[in-house]
Amino acid sequence: MNLVPVNIDTIIIGHPLPCALRDNNGILLASQGFMVQSRQDLEAMVGRRSLIYIDSDESDNFRRGYVNRLNKLVLQDRDLGEIAEVQISPYDKKKSAVAEVSAEPDWLDLQSQVHVLLSDAQNDTFLPRLERLQNELERHLLHNPDGTLFAVIHLAGSETLRYSATHAMLVFVICSLAARDVLKWETSHIAAMGSAALTMNIGMTGLQDRLVVQKTPPTPAQVSRIESHAAQSVDLLQQLGVSSELWLQAVLNHRSNGPGPLAGRTEGQRIARLIQRADMFAARLSPRASRPPQTPSAAMQSCYFDENRQIDEAGAAIIKAVGIYSPGTYVRLASNEIAVVIKRGQNTTMPKVAVLINRQGMATGEPILRDTSLAEFRIVASVPHRDVKINHNLDRLIALTRQGAAERPWAGVPRNY
Repeated sequence: MNLVPVNIDTIIIGHPLPCALRDNNGILLASQGFMVQSRQDLEAMVGRRSLIYIDSDESDNFRRGYVNRLNKLVLQDRDLGEIAEVQISPYDKKKSAVAEVSAEPDWLDLQSQVHVLLSDAQNDTFLPRLERLQNELERHLLHNPDGTLFAVIHLAGSETLRYSATHAMLVFVICSLAARDVLKWETSHIAAMGSAALTMNIGMTGLQDRLVVQKTPPTPAQVSRIESHAAQSVDLLQQLGVSSELWLQAVLNHRSNGPGPLAGRTEGQRIARLIQRADMFAARLSPRASRPPQTPSAAMQSCYFDENRQIDEAGAAIIKAVGIYSPGTYVRLASNEIAVVIKRGQNTTMPKVAVLINRQGMATGEPILRDTSLAEFRIVASVPHRDVKINHNLDRLIALTRQGAAERPWAGVPRNY
């Protein structure tokens, strides 16, 4: 028996276990097929044990069972042994604080955790689970902002799977960078903004995931749900224990259309306006069954101008924070090469890029660094994600975004892109 730790937050309440749960000695805690009825039942079953395990021989069952129920698809090529170990009481702030800031994030695992949080909110555990996820996203954003942007933009542009979670993560990252680096908001406002960004659509999570794969226009009933979801989200958040007025006001107003400067608004309305602009950008960047995604530059333009076609203060802050060509997006260079943006530059139009497809249309043996401030390598157009017909590994590309990676030779970067 080869035991591997699993993330307790991926256990779906009210669904049969796809494989047995064990302690660190392999002692059976719950057999395959057992249905956990509540979070309290799960914690009572596990007791004071610090970790929960499964037999690696059953890991495929675990992965198929949970991910298929969450997303109707299997996470491909993911080894459960790579999942970071999680305390069985991950809501203990003291324990969660020991997480290594430099630890490499598992973005697909984080995406699934956000999905479970929004889809299966439990009154007694929602707030600590959200706090843990928000803290983890903030750590990664501070440690490697370009890599974090790369990951969420790549996920948003490449798939419809777990749309609600990916969208929430992308809006959170965009707003956090704009609030912190450009608008210079105080820490308490940034924290409330982050919570609101992650939970603004909690009142329509299921509908949001259905609409992204729906080929027909929304029905009148769906339109009604969409129009009323902000208030429904506030009601649900209050039931889950949220009392922050800033957080609730931001969620309530995040769909409001109101041009004009931020200075004339309440604190909650300022947060809501930033979220509304980021929400608009993220929605346009993501593919739908009914339409392809917009290019990043077109999506950015939509949030840059307000309802009166004037420059929007919040939208301008977003573009200044993440760049017109953000990490994770693809561009065509004047050299006719296709490159992926890996780091923001000093100028919003001149990021650092790595060529993946040469001018003959062939995949490069390894990424080639280009300086887009040079005329011969300037960016001439955005390239839709769907038009990049080569296979590459998300983790390998994120490695190029780390501090100093763009200044070093490509030694140590895995090949076979």
